[in-house]
Amino acid sequence: MTTQEVSVELGIPVGTLRYYRSTSSGPASFRLGGRVRYRRADVVAWVDEQERATRRGEGAA
Repeated sequence: MTTQEVSVELGIPVGTLRYYRSTSSGPASFRLGGRVRYRRADVVAWVDEQERATRRGEGAA
């Protein structure tokens, strides 16, 4: 996925995703042909991790 595609899917601004990439705090990414790409599975895993870390209320671990 491109940065723009991840931005649209998650509702996170491209600039924020770039910041996350620079601080290694966002979904795993890599370069393909000189362009940043994300594997969908890595994006989903990162969202799941964020949910586990911040979940409140019923069913919170």
